[in-house]
Order: sequence, then structure tokens, then C-alpha cells
Amino acid sequence: MGHLPVLFLALLLDRLVGDPDWLWRRFSHPVVVFGRAIGWADRRFNRSDDSAEVRRRNGRLTIIVLVLLAAFTGWLFSGLFERMGLVGTALEILIVAVFLAQKSLADHVSAVAQGLRVGGLKGGRQAVAMIVGRDPEALDEAGVSRAAIESLAENFSDGIVAPAFWYAVLGLPGLMAYKMLNTADSMIGHLNDRHRDFGRMAARMDDVANWPASRFSAVLIAIGAGIAKGGAAMKRAMEMALADSGLHRSPNAGWPEAAMAGALDLALAGPRRYHGEMVMEPSLNASGRGNAGSAEIEAGLVVFHRACDSLAVVIVFLAIGF
Repeated sequence: MGHLPVLFLALLLDRLVGDPDWLWRRFSHPVVVFGRAIGWADRRFNRSDDSAEVRRRNGRLTIIVLVLLAAFTGWLFSGLFERMGLVGTALEILIVAVFLAQKSLADHVSAVAQGLRVGGLKGGRQAVAMIVGRDPEALDEAGVSRAAIESLAENFSDGIVAPAFWYAVLGLPGLMAYKMLNTADSMIGHLNDRHRDFGRMAARMDDVANWPASRFSAVLIAIGAGIAKGGAAMKRAMEMALADSGLHRSPNAGWPEAAMAGALDLALAGPRRYHGEMVMEPSLNASGRGNAGSAEIEAGLVVFHRACDSLAVVIVFLAIGF
């Protein structure tokens, strides 16, 4: 069985089952294992008394070695599974599903809407703190809702579309290499004093790795908006992605976020507070509505699910065509 049929079945499995808590309470999730390796390297090779040049060199070597190790692990698993017939195919489907995030992302974002409905602003803040890095206590209900929707859009790209893309192109080696790189970017790819030099290479490589998926994610969100809300929403989503994606601080996250802003006719991004510091950035779809609540989160989830459906359909057509 080729990569595309395996990917389709993995997407289906992830959509239905997700990441069961009972399993990961007993075993370490692969991304957790990746994180431990990155954390060890950070402690070992990112010393405060080293010069900036040494930190940059160590960071380059660290991320290259970690990504190559992840790819090599994927290559070993791939070769093993090829020799195991249908059992190997089933195991590969399972592993690919583990690295996707459809159900877990939807569950976490849905919990924010539920938190707002049941627990008011306090409940929404508690739930959104699980998925975003900004200060939850500085957010009102609209801020909580917009933060959840932005996280939904961005993580659709790097938690679903990008892993699917790299698996489709390079199989398990590509998938595992991407997840190692993306995990490293989330841990050390920051512009703070500790990681500005050591994590620079990881951040730049992650930007390159996410370039194709972020653009494709915007298209999928636009298609999802068209299915869920009609042609006008689809057109607005694509227009906003093309017009406003460059306003985002990230060269990639702006694409799915701007598309989602257009799909829901909301103003997303803009000024926000991280760890006590205000980050001043322009809004995406600035003329859109500023007020948002649980209903807008749920509308975003509908668009998200239709975008996931569209991704699955694309994979089926590619599998048939090739």
C-alpha cells in the first residue's frame, strides 16, 4: 500500500480516535520523546557562558543531528513495516495517526467554547491557557475566543496539513523529521535571551518546512468555508489570505489565520500580551467583527472540520490519479 492510502486511513483513524489519554498515561507520546531529546541538547549545548557564535554553531549542529536521527528512525520503521505485510501497514497507519492532531485540536478548542458557556470568562481563560502562550488573565471573552480561533487555524497547518504533506512526499522519514523540527521550533525557536542564537537554525528550518503546508492550509480553509458557509465566505477567506497573510509576524501562520479571519468575518491577531509584554501587531481582516464568543469558536470548528474533510478528499483523488 502506498503512502497516500495509508495517509487517508491515518487521517480517518485520528479523526475518530485521536490521542486516547489512557494510552499516553502508560506510554510516552513520540513528541514527548522528541521534546526530551531537545531539552537535553538545550541544557547540554546551550550554555550561558558561551559566546553567541558558539551558541549558533551548537544550535545548527544540534538541530541537524536531531532531524537526521528522526528521519533515520522513520527509515528503520518504514523498512521494518514493509517486511511485515498487512500487519506492517496497520502499524504504519497507527504511527502516522499518532503524529496528526485533528481530534485533539478540535477537542481542545471546543473546550474553550464549553468553558465560556459553562464557566463564563474564568472558564474560558482556563481552557484557552492550555493551547496558547499569551497571558489568559489579560483576555476578555472576545480575546479568549479569538485566541482559540487563531490557535485552531495555525495548528490546522502545522499539526495536520504539514505532517500529512511531509508523509505524502517522504514517508515516515519525512514525517518524523518534520515533527522533530516542529517540536524543536516550539521549544527553542524563540527570540528570547536564551534561545535567540541557539534556536535560530531550528526556527528558520521550521519556516521553510511549513511554507508549502501553510499556503495549502489557507486554500483548504477557504474550501471548508465555502462548504460550511457558502461561496461568499470562501471568496472572502481566500482574499484575506492573499491580502493580509504578510501582516503576521510569522511567514507561515498568517496564511491559515488570515483565511480563517475571512471565513468568519472576524478581525484576528492584532495587539496581545505574552508573559507580561505587549506585542503590537496589525490585525488580520481589520474591518471584520471584533466581538467573538463561543458561537464564533463553534463556527470556526465547523470550517475546520470541512477543511479536514477537503484534505481527505484531495488525498483520495491524488491516490486514484497516481
